[in-house]
Amino acid sequence: MPTRRIIFSRIALDASIGILEHERIATQPIHIDAEIEVDVNQPVNDTDINSVLDYRTLHESIVKECTSGHVNLLETLTDNVANRLLTTFIETREVTVRITKPSAFADSAGVAIEVHKQRSS
Repeated sequence: MPTRRIIFSRIALDASIGILEHERIATQPIHIDAEIEVDVNQPVNDTDINSVLDYRTLHESIVKECTSGHVNLLETLTDNVANRLLTTFIETREVTVRITKPSAFADSAGVAIEVHKQRSS
């Protein structure tokens, strides 16, 4: 079956994330990159958004998962986003999600966790 890849580059938002005391008090910036491979079940109809997986709904799902409450570990949040994309959107075959904390260290552009998951058969 043919597939299509939807790619989000650097969704920037503030999230309540971190296990340290100062991280539990205030939100901090994160950047989300995601690649979502979806099954193509029908031809694209240029006048019908329902002929494709609307990337607005994917974006909304990512943002909701990242802002729905406090998460201690970046690894947990990354897994949660990947799992949500796979369970919410049935046409999703596999996902790669990378979440970066750009302010984690003063001497680097950030630290990131990346996960790649596939739909189980």
